[in-house]
Amino acid sequence: MSGIDTAQYAARLTDYLQALEQSNVDGVVALFAPQATIYSPLLGWVSPASFYRKLAEASGNSKITLLDLFHSSQGSRRATAYFRYDWVLKDQSTVSFDCVDVFDFNADGLIEKLVIIYDTHTIRADLGDRFSPD
Repeated sequence: MSGIDTAQYAARLTDYLQALEQSNVDGVVALFAPQATIYSPLLGWVSPASFYRKLAEASGNSKITLLDLFHSSQGSRRATAYFRYDWVLKDQSTVSFDCVDVFDFNADGLIEKLVIIYDTHTIRADLGDRFSPD
């Protein structure tokens, strides 16, 4: 992935979304570089392992619907997934929202930075303290 290859980005993002939907922590974390960071609107900057472990512990059978994929038009190793997340929590309550995840890749095609973007206003009200920082 040292050059911009949109097919590889699409495949990597599809793998990511499938592993995320399945709460496959090991599968998701394997897509990240060792020193990768994630920005979550609810948790701030976190490591992939801690973020996906916490998410799996809080989640039930969630559903992800891919809406579109985008790649950088500026020549950077960046791609974006736009999707609907019907997040089912362990208590079976559901929080649904549209989300944009912005991925920066390293030269080996691993994710080195992920910025998660969504409107947290209604989600915070629905979640309460069920997915708050430790």
